[in-house]
Amino acid sequence: MTPPAAALAAASTTADAGTVAVSRAQHDRMANAIRALAMDAVEQAKSGHPGLPMGAADIATVLFTRALKFDSDDPTWPDRDRFVLSAGHGSMLIYAVLHLLGYPGMTIAEIKRFRQLGSLTPGHPENFITAGVETTTGPLGQGLANAVGMAIAEAHLAAEFGKEIVDHHTFVLASDGDLMEGISQEAIALAGHLKLSKLIVLFDDNGISIDGPLALADSVDQVRRFEAAGWAASRIDGHDPAAIAGAIEKAKGSSRPSLIACRTTIAYGAPTKAGSEKAHGSPLGSDEVKGARERLSWAEAAFEIPADVRDLWRSAGRAGKTARQAWRDRLDAAPAACRAEFERRIRGELPTEKVAAAVRAVKEKLAAGPKEVATRVASEGALEALTAAVPEMVGGSADLTGSNNTRPKGMTVLSSADYGGRFIHYGVREHGMAAAMNGMALHGGVIPYSGTFLVFSDYCRPAIRLAALMGERVIHVMTHDSIGLGEDGPTHQPVEHLAALRAIPNLNVFRPCDAVETIECWQLALEAGETPSVLALTRQNLPQLRRGMEDANRCARGGYEIVAADDGNAQVSIFATGSEVAIAVEARTLLAARGVSARVVSIPCFELFLALPEAERKAVIGAAPVKVAVEAAVRQGWDAIVGAHGAFVGMTSFGASAPYKDLYRHFGVTPEAVAAAALGKLGRS
Repeated sequence: MTPPAAALAAASTTADAGTVAVSRAQHDRMANAIRALAMDAVEQAKSGHPGLPMGAADIATVLFTRALKFDSDDPTWPDRDRFVLSAGHGSMLIYAVLHLLGYPGMTIAEIKRFRQLGSLTPGHPENFITAGVETTTGPLGQGLANAVGMAIAEAHLAAEFGKEIVDHHTFVLASDGDLMEGISQEAIALAGHLKLSKLIVLFDDNGISIDGPLALADSVDQVRRFEAAGWAASRIDGHDPAAIAGAIEKAKGSSRPSLIACRTTIAYGAPTKAGSEKAHGSPLGSDEVKGARERLSWAEAAFEIPADVRDLWRSAGRAGKTARQAWRDRLDAAPAACRAEFERRIRGELPTEKVAAAVRAVKEKLAAGPKEVATRVASEGALEALTAAVPEMVGGSADLTGSNNTRPKGMTVLSSADYGGRFIHYGVREHGMAAAMNGMALHGGVIPYSGTFLVFSDYCRPAIRLAALMGERVIHVMTHDSIGLGEDGPTHQPVEHLAALRAIPNLNVFRPCDAVETIECWQLALEAGETPSVLALTRQNLPQLRRGMEDANRCARGGYEIVAADDGNAQVSIFATGSEVAIAVEARTLLAARGVSARVVSIPCFELFLALPEAERKAVIGAAPVKVAVEAAVRQGWDAIVGAHGAFVGMTSFGASAPYKDLYRHFGVTPEAVAAAALGKLGRS
């Protein structure tokens, strides 16, 4: 994509946040409004975390009035600065700020409904519920890693479209808990390596965790830790607005990502619980709230904000309108093709005609020359076509690029020297990779995909779950999907992982049986705009079972009859996924030799199949009296298809180290075993 004309660049400057000039006394009252709302909401809910909002109120006040570029009337303005409250337990901080700034819907009534059913103020921030919340946080460290992904997306899109259109920062408020979680090390190391200079982390350094003083469990010098990872890092007084503003301004000028360790007092202002774990995760109590009001010189009744304070906050909410309009003018002045492409990507709309043409071309090639290849190799072929058709696809791998086949020929690497690249070497960082992908998708303009082994989905699972909860299109290529990976043995052979992933709501788990199903599953993953996907792919070669050319995507229904019974009156229906579909087809031949009519049904995606109307599901399952399922994994989940009395051929233990054909024989996942299971159900031996 060619950036807008150079003349635009000359006319453009990095838009600073609209600022509201306030005195120290006015700042204190604005910060105390946050503290009061947090105290009151938690007290009324009889549940919540008042300590962080009270302690970090000065940070938030400076950030939203003097540093952050946003417009409260347009929470999704593409070039806004992002703010991630990684310490999601302190949710009343962001809710109070959004209310004070005048964000849509965040009324005082919603503040009063904190943590209540159907409110805009759930216990932890959820981006799909509350305008102004950039990502769902709560599981500590995830928000920080999301922010790394947001910063990657910003850098990539700026390289693609120019800083006249994409030029913003990502800010994070993180707690000691965020930084203790292991995912934080992966995230900060990746950000430092990529030199994501527009990522700024504000550490609420209050020295308190739920159990008590942080010193009980941790003695890490976070400033040195971040510096070792390639960050600029500093310490300040988190209750000094001038120090906060100065540190942020310095961070904006850094060539590296920045950590600002803000020393604060948890529950600042509370007479007996300030600085104590007693204010971390429990209401302060009416007497403590009364005492805090006195100490803070806050005379207003519960949930009341004085007009002068409200006016200052609302002015801050409107201050970014000029910057937003200037950005809109620059976008409108950009070349039409550039503007249209940027807006398409931000809307998340696929170039559907190009995708359809790419899929058709792959299918035609496979029909003309069938291939016996591993589905991971078939996936690479699919990616070569699809990444050319969908330029917003940004791929990667957790140090398994050659094994995952996720870098198609010609895809350049995204690095600190070239943010315009489209392939990310994440290193051995599955936790951070999966969470960064969520941040990239949340930022918009990018469709992230990445690769690892299926067994390591355990490391990615928290982020995959959050992607499903938020409804984000992220695509995980997970190869080496069964005992079929062979010699690496049981530590690397997934057995329970398909069932575990299928248990996550709003996640599509695809396990294609051949090259044709692979391209169809890739198409479905791209088209699932509000659902993450996992593609479970083989290491071993598989025969191409789909030989003819079909325009229709047969995988779209989740399951379909891939081989019919010869006489149209099947006694046995065999259901399988992935590599086991070929085993099922061989079993069908063995049964035919015994005079038993059988059909084979491929189930590339349980989720899509089980979502079909009941009549359609029943039609695919069929009326054969005997149903057998075969999958080199545990049975869990299959009863929804074959019933409790159906036969199952699969795994009941961990795997072993051996060549894959030996393993299939050893564990009895063979055509002979499938045929024997069917015959047993028919009362024949």
